[in-house]
Amino acid sequence: MTLLTVDPQAIDWARAQFALTAIYHWLFVPLTIGLALIMGIMETCYYRTGKDFWRIATRFWQRMFGINFAMGVATGIILEFEFGTNWSNYSWFVGDIFGAPLAIEGIIAFFLESTFVAVMYFGWEKVSRGFHLASTWLTGLGATISAWWILVANAWMQHPVGCEFNPDTMRNEMYSFFDVALSPYAVDKFCHTVTSAWIIGAVFVVGVSAWYLLKNREAERELALQSMKIGAIVGLISSVAAAVTGDESAYRVADVQPMKLAAMEALYNGGEDQSLTALAWVNPFQQPDYKNEAEAPMRLAIPNGLSILATRTLHGYVPGVNDILKGYTRQDGTVEPSAQEKMERGRIAIAALKEYRESNGKDKEQQLAKLKDNIQYMGYGFIKDESELVPYIPVNFWAFRIMVGFGTLFILVFAFMIFLNWKKKTASQPINDGGQPFGPYPKWLLWLSIILIPCAYIASESGWLVAEFGRQPWTIQDMLPVSASVSDIGSGAVATTFFLFLTLFTALLIVEINIMLKQIKRGLAL
Repeated sequence: MTLLTVDPQAIDWARAQFALTAIYHWLFVPLTIGLALIMGIMETCYYRTGKDFWRIATRFWQRMFGINFAMGVATGIILEFEFGTNWSNYSWFVGDIFGAPLAIEGIIAFFLESTFVAVMYFGWEKVSRGFHLASTWLTGLGATISAWWILVANAWMQHPVGCEFNPDTMRNEMYSFFDVALSPYAVDKFCHTVTSAWIIGAVFVVGVSAWYLLKNREAERELALQSMKIGAIVGLISSVAAAVTGDESAYRVADVQPMKLAAMEALYNGGEDQSLTALAWVNPFQQPDYKNEAEAPMRLAIPNGLSILATRTLHGYVPGVNDILKGYTRQDGTVEPSAQEKMERGRIAIAALKEYRESNGKDKEQQLAKLKDNIQYMGYGFIKDESELVPYIPVNFWAFRIMVGFGTLFILVFAFMIFLNWKKKTASQPINDGGQPFGPYPKWLLWLSIILIPCAYIASESGWLVAEFGRQPWTIQDMLPVSASVSDIGSGAVATTFFLFLTLFTALLIVEINIMLKQIKRGLAL
């Protein structure tokens, strides 16, 4: 029971430090995955056509990839170390499960990347074109496989499967690796996350190419026009795919994390025929009074949209925040207990576990039976008030709409670019001055392409805010709350390292941006 005596400030600082590291890490990872796809496509064009232009274009974007790749590795290593330093209770409790995908990621994926990235950069004149092409694709595949295993671990935290609690070791132990590695939640999360990373790669390529056109860089003109074509195609396909996988992810969230969906929608009182909120006024700085408000004010909604999204039926029942707290009946007829009942059964489970470990004989078997009857709610035994079970609604509500809003914008912009290329077919048309179109693109579209680069990152980070804030107060959904996961360390130590990491990561980001800008200004010049 010492888990409950951890300094509350240490919990807040540990959360802040992990969030800081994860946010910075995710600034580098999606661009790595996205550029890997762009590079692979361009080198495939070189392999098929033999045109030297495609080799030059591939090597240019490989420079961008290499700078970003190095930064991602540095922040990723620190992120994994924090599980042991700040979250040792969590690591002890589920290390047998959570450690497996992380170990595979390090052994297989990282070595795959590190092996073939050397051939990709230094093997242009030393290996055959076919082998070099394979090395480029395998480098990208390694980065994507890394993402797969990390996302498997995260998906398991959102929806724990393939494990059972062992009261003798006080640990959760895996009984099915395949249930963990191939859970539908993990597959949906991987597909949605990777397609969003491809969007960032496409937006970056299109934005840099637009800058070359705006600057009338004749040496990079063909690079810019061809890169914008490929970037727009990749971007449109990825944006549509992200919308489809996002819809499937939302359906999965409705099934296993209904409170997260309720927070995303600011849905306080659910029911059948639920509308999907487009916009509403949710104060971003204050948790709404969900117990006394019928719905968020000034709400614009799509009729029956949420029922379709959450249940795949027009009139499906979707629970709101209050329904989940009070208890409700699911679509399949299963009765979900109220929060108070879950908390009470959780305390029974904790007491039974304590008695089981201290007793012998028949009483031991009785306590084990009581524990098994209530084990699924044991995490709720650490919750003091049911309000803790409601995540911060404003962050979930607005982050979700920022992500969806920018995603819709990306689809429209990429589709318009492809339309202009198809309509005018002016890839070889000279660039004009005086505000006239640059290639097939109007000047305003080129400026918008540059502006969309930070927007893509904001959309991607917003998706992660929804995923992680929506799971609160749980480190592992319904199993282990954050308050019982943190290491028993002083808040001062964690706060000190927080500011050290903040300084370090900010410096790394400034260095990367500076190097990237210099490489972009340098262009194709050697």
